[in-house]
Amino acid sequence: MERPLGVVRLEEEKEKVLQQLDQEQISSESKNYMETFKKMQINSPMLQHANYKVLAGAPPQEKKLLTVGISSVQRPHGSTLLRTLQSLFEASSEPELNCIVVLVHLSDPDPQWLSQTVTNISGLFQPRIEAQKLLVIHGHLGGSPVPGDLGSANDSSPCEAVYSRQKVNYALLMNFALSLSEYFLMIEDHVYCTPNFVSTIYWALSAWKERPWVILEFSSLSFSGKVFHSSDLSRLTTFLLLFPKDTPTHLLLSEFRLLLAQHVPIRFGSSIFYPMSSYSAEETCFPVEKEMVFGEPDNPIASVLTDMTTISDVIPQYAYVLNDECYSTFDPLRGNYLTVILERPQKVIRIQVLTGSNKEGLYWLHQGQIELGYNTLEHSEGCARYTLLGPLVRGNLDQRVFYGEDTVEELSCIRLLVLASQDSWLLIRQIRVWTQPEEES
Repeated sequence: MERPLGVVRLEEEKEKVLQQLDQEQISSESKNYMETFKKMQINSPMLQHANYKVLAGAPPQEKKLLTVGISSVQRPHGSTLLRTLQSLFEASSEPELNCIVVLVHLSDPDPQWLSQTVTNISGLFQPRIEAQKLLVIHGHLGGSPVPGDLGSANDSSPCEAVYSRQKVNYALLMNFALSLSEYFLMIEDHVYCTPNFVSTIYWALSAWKERPWVILEFSSLSFSGKVFHSSDLSRLTTFLLLFPKDTPTHLLLSEFRLLLAQHVPIRFGSSIFYPMSSYSAEETCFPVEKEMVFGEPDNPIASVLTDMTTISDVIPQYAYVLNDECYSTFDPLRGNYLTVILERPQKVIRIQVLTGSNKEGLYWLHQGQIELGYNTLEHSEGCARYTLLGPLVRGNLDQRVFYGEDTVEELSCIRLLVLASQDSWLLIRQIRVWTQPEEES
């Protein structure tokens, strides 16, 4: 008996999905694309002559999951470093603090400021220092002059001096942090931390562990909230010091990401770091990206296609409609998918996918990922090409959508892909989409 055309098309689509999963596994094991850059000189000659003084605390005896790195300088309007540290420790539970070490680099050479700042830090955070959870250092480069040495009187602009100092300060901070932990988080000395930010980062790192990435971004700020592999820090510090002093530091971070083949930012939808205040020189040199106010999602008109088992009158469209309905199925298999096919291509700027019930740990998708689709196929079969947006983090995803220079800046499909079979019910509670208003496109 001839099978219905719709069934044949679903089976063909499923076969393509399984082939794609196998190809992704092969690609992740073979990373020849970035080997040329990875073979560049690991330690900068300038950093080989770096001198450090530990001002408070001691390095932890065991390697941590995450180093929270802060570089702080003397400011004309006073420092907010103590408030940043207060926010950081208040936002973290003791189990979270056991996974991290906070490394503060006091980079200004003024001995009076150094002494007073260390006294203030020790007075407020002595228990953290004694527990080896807080380490305060001062470092400087020795040997040959570096590009953009602050000692130069030839800076042509205030920004040139800021870039010079900042590149050296961050290089010294990262160089000291090389062996402290598996990952490195950069934050500035004037930010608030949201509660349980360490857990937020931990679960994201767990979800991304087997996937290639260079920088994960947990804030829209120029520097704060960026997470790196500690194994990349040597290359990054060398890279920062290669460039002349008039090169903006924040642009170098983007170039470093591109050089290691991460073509678009990986930025999570909700920031976990917010600025306390701004300073005139830095605001001019580093325009702070304003936190985008998204409002409610505006899911554009779309149809929904799935090859998962549909129960009774529970239709796949329930996963996309912005109400209390949800799509439920059972025993999803590796390669199963649910695809949102937009009626027309859209400039999507944020996607949020929620699975599971409101009770934590029930009926959520344990291993899955969201893919962005381009070029709609005929007969509403999905899209011809997909790229990864990101894996689900504990059953959910909330990410900004960025577009590479050589890609079409409009999506036609959003696909939820099951990466591992599970013997349980699955609730796809809601897929939320934000699009850019046409007047802003």
